[in-house]
Amino acid sequence: MIDQFQVKPNSKVNLKHYQTDWSWAENENDLNREEVKQQAEEILAKSREELSKAQELLYASNTHSVLLIFQAMDAAGKDGTIAHVMSGVDPQGCQVYSFKQPSAEEMDHNFLWRYMKALPERGRVGIFNRSYYEDVLVVKVHPEWINEAQFGKPDDSFWEKRYEDINNFEKHLHRNGTLVLKFFLHISKDEQKQRFLDRLNDPTKHWKWSDGDLVEREHWKDYQRAFEDAISATSTKKNPWYIIPADRKPVARALVAEIIVSAIQGMKLEYPKISEEQKLAIIAAKNKLESSESSKSS
Repeated sequence: MIDQFQVKPNSKVNLKHYQTDWSWAENENDLNREEVKQQAEEILAKSREELSKAQELLYASNTHSVLLIFQAMDAAGKDGTIAHVMSGVDPQGCQVYSFKQPSAEEMDHNFLWRYMKALPERGRVGIFNRSYYEDVLVVKVHPEWINEAQFGKPDDSFWEKRYEDINNFEKHLHRNGTLVLKFFLHISKDEQKQRFLDRLNDPTKHWKWSDGDLVEREHWKDYQRAFEDAISATSTKKNPWYIIPADRKPVARALVAEIIVSAIQGMKLEYPKISEEQKLAIIAAKNKLESSESSKSS
């Protein structure tokens, strides 16, 4: 099931060919919306238990790290997906970063610099809520934000070089023990409209609203092309993209959780092995504790 959402290397992505509304039923009419939600929540609950164990093993082995990247159009559910999927993970082993407009210091470095500083340590799961892909997405839609004095007018070659830099960066991460999983939450334009209206109609969600959301919605087709180009150029065997149908939030969360669990389990991690000397020390400590408990109770 997971394979159908993974973008194969060298694929030419056309987002129109990927579903935004999906369930496990062969016939969508076989399940109503509540049944799909219930099924998704059951799968998510099971995956969260497995993810908690997998994260504990990742932390204990202290040999690898995991980087999860979430990209999407506005209102696609990145925050909610991260919150629901990672709710069972030990906070000590998880780091979440949400990247906003770069600072003056960050602008004085290469576009990958600020993301390098936030990479997860060995044994930890790092989460990028938006990432260095913004520099080939939003910046591609708004090329006027490029410093032409430094880079010149961005042409096809400019973007190809950025894709190459990203691929080399992720190849470097993989070689050094970081598993990179990239999720594009694929939402329809109609569903985005409904979620925007939900925010505007609910006073408790007004804080989520920005006038810029409507401005960026006007660039929908440009963003779709930018995502297609970026995903096509950077989905590799070792660092794949997953296009997740996101019109149903519970389904998107369940799929993301399953993919993460499957990928971490596929790393074949092991708990640290202890020496014979350590084993003897553990036995001695156990015997001492058991002996002290027996003498106290008597």
